[in-house]
Amino acid sequence: MDEMRSVTADDIANSYDNFVSDRANLIAKNAVSSNGIRQAARTPEGVAANTMTFDIEVQQGDRCNQERSGRCWMFASLNTMRYRTIKKYNLKTFELSQAYPLFWDKLEKSNWFLENILDTLDEPLSGRLVSYLLQDPIGDGGQWDMFKSLVKKYGVVPKEAMPETACSRNTREMDSYLTRYLRGAAKRLRESYAAEVSADDLRSMKKEMLDDVYHLLVTCLGEPPKSFEVRLRDKDDKLALTGTFTPQEFFATAVGMNLDDYISLISAPTADKPFMHTYTVARLGNVFEDHGVRYLNLPADELKRVAIAQLKDDLPVWFGCDVAQSYLQKEGIMDTRALDVDTLFGFPVEGCMTKAERLDYGESLMTHAMVLEGVNLDADGKPTLWKVENSWGKDHGRDGFDTLSDPWFDEYVYQVVVDKKYLTDEERDIFDHEEATVLEPWDPMGSLAQC
Repeated sequence: MDEMRSVTADDIANSYDNFVSDRANLIAKNAVSSNGIRQAARTPEGVAANTMTFDIEVQQGDRCNQERSGRCWMFASLNTMRYRTIKKYNLKTFELSQAYPLFWDKLEKSNWFLENILDTLDEPLSGRLVSYLLQDPIGDGGQWDMFKSLVKKYGVVPKEAMPETACSRNTREMDSYLTRYLRGAAKRLRESYAAEVSADDLRSMKKEMLDDVYHLLVTCLGEPPKSFEVRLRDKDDKLALTGTFTPQEFFATAVGMNLDDYISLISAPTADKPFMHTYTVARLGNVFEDHGVRYLNLPADELKRVAIAQLKDDLPVWFGCDVAQSYLQKEGIMDTRALDVDTLFGFPVEGCMTKAERLDYGESLMTHAMVLEGVNLDADGKPTLWKVENSWGKDHGRDGFDTLSDPWFDEYVYQVVVDKKYLTDEERDIFDHEEATVLEPWDPMGSLAQC
């Protein structure tokens, strides 16, 4: 036996002796085996620093709940939009339909997927690209730019106009059957191409497939409304808005947001993505004619600066992060000081890689989208703690809110969406005019928020 390549009896004996010889290891073992890693590593001083009073704060309506679906990016986007409606009409609370964009996203993603299949008919089925396309063709996740594309094309509706269904509250079954159908559709398109079916006939096949997708979605989610009646009452129970609207008319009237002004900034400090440059991700998107996503990569401090500027103007901020890292989920605390895993184990675990290294080695990427709605500032005007509206219901965290420490922002926030007026002239010019570097489909900056 090659002892340097194998786990030997001596290795195990040495590890055992090293472990039991240290009193701290025995205490850690008892604590973790009884309570779990995060509860044992919980630091009360770090938890205590996460107060719920803020220097700058916007006042949102009642908490929303995405339930058992990966629609966090939709909920976060709609929460930034409904805030405008609540403020404009002096409402106590208000909610936009989350089932409505879900319907159109699934339809548009299906078309996007089938277009990608038609574009890769000469690629090997076993190759990385086609395998990647087949992996998750219509998952629940998404990005701000994808939501913007949906709203520009389809508008928004109040929740009452298209309420939740069993399949929107828990998307697993619907996604599973739609994914199976689309993989079968990909098989038929590739086999038809191999049999020398013409390009026009392949496109006709795709249109028929989309008709089937529409049928499946209506069965699961109901028919999206073409128009609807609205009666909104303000805090004094007076009618603040009434009438019949199309979804596009309602967005223009009740939300009134210039979507093209709101752009995605990322902070990815990896060698392959220099700051102050724009990026896009190959084959990432949903609405085919709207050309996918576009980012400007900036240092984390710049993301904070523009987020604070927008909060000061009484507007919330969409952001994307790796939510599972250093997170006390029950208490709603994202804070590197609230958990001390490395001391618990006695060697670097959380601290074994930098932010850039975590991205490069597949340890971290954006998984969840939420909304920044408040911030505390120190004497120098620097942020110390952020208030976060989540979409996991009012029973999560503290009345549905989380807190996010500024060190956690540095490590695990990857994206914010702000009005581009808050950028410097140089940043805005780069975003508007630079040709974006195209990243591979599997790049970590192509991850979709779906927690």
